[in-house]
Amino acid sequence: MKKSRWLSAAFLLCALTAGCSRTAETSATAAPAAETERVIYIDSETEAPKEAGGAIQERIKKDGMLPSYLTGEWIPAEIADRRPIAVMISNDQAALPHYGMSRAGVIYEAPVEGGMNRFMAFFEDYDDLERIGSVRSCRTYYTYFAREFEAVCVHYGQSKFALPYLEQMDHLDGIAGAGASAFFRSSDRRSPHNAYASGAGIRAAIEKSGYADAYPASYEGHYRFAAKESPVLLEDGIEAGYIRPGYQIGDPWFTYNEEDGLYYRFQYGGPHETDEGQLTAKNILFQYCVWDYYSPSEYLDINVHTSYGGYYFTNGRGIPIRWEKDGTYGVTKYYDSDGQEIVLNPGTTWVCILQADRLDKAEIYGKQTE
Repeated sequence: MKKSRWLSAAFLLCALTAGCSRTAETSATAAPAAETERVIYIDSETEAPKEAGGAIQERIKKDGMLPSYLTGEWIPAEIADRRPIAVMISNDQAALPHYGMSRAGVIYEAPVEGGMNRFMAFFEDYDDLERIGSVRSCRTYYTYFAREFEAVCVHYGQSKFALPYLEQMDHLDGIAGAGASAFFRSSDRRSPHNAYASGAGIRAAIEKSGYADAYPASYEGHYRFAAKESPVLLEDGIEAGYIRPGYQIGDPWFTYNEEDGLYYRFQYGGPHETDEGQLTAKNILFQYCVWDYYSPSEYLDINVHTSYGGYYFTNGRGIPIRWEKDGTYGVTKYYDSDGQEIVLNPGTTWVCILQADRLDKAEIYGKQTE
């Protein structure tokens, strides 16, 4: 463990973001001038082109399989072409353990009021899950995350500020409308931590609501994934075997396991367990955002449109990045210090949405401290 590596990386991050406070203002025009591209995949049997330091996979159907838009992993085409669901999941300690969450291909973690975090977990293959959650209410910025993946947002209520945004998108609300049929209350938790949805219930509610089941023809994906035989190694990055985002409640952290190449998630002083084991991720993104409050209220107004900085971690190493959102509802792209769009390794991606004025709360070390 060398703390100097973290300090030098923090300096680079501040240089990319041009400020590290809540009131800092950045301009989208200051983002890298790199030309963004659609998600690209190349079949493993073809000669893959070299881009951004590695071979990129093209999305070509093979033996009834396609790479997932969420993870880049090969899955049955009927699942890969189906729109995902984006489920709001509580992280209150009273709601643990989480159910179904280990099946998620992408997980967003973001703060809500009172210093608590809440998740938005994206699922493709969820039909057989009997219990997902516990499910909680939605906030405005989460609606933008769902739209980036053309997902159906699944939630149990919402803030008054989020309601107008949800009404403009496909969503299933456990309190009202056709979505309510997808939910049930368990007897082993107290309200409000006992609201769950089932995969079968969600499928039925999507059909009842008349929502499109397939991605729109215009959808080009979100992330770029490396070919399996050409993984992203971030050889010029910093050692990042132990990373701590710096959230207030739960104090989560990730440790890298060299044996399987995954980051293992911990919180509340121990492993972050679900009904199917400890949560892991192949890729971790720190996305710092300027923010304020919806006045007068305690609800956070996290700005997911104004470009800022962050980090990308995979295979035990990390690099500073800068993110930029494509318009109001387009996808968020992440760029390295050379202005090139980053490439992810196939697997689960965990996105930590972090308040810009908490930049100094993060910890990144070569290995876990004693």
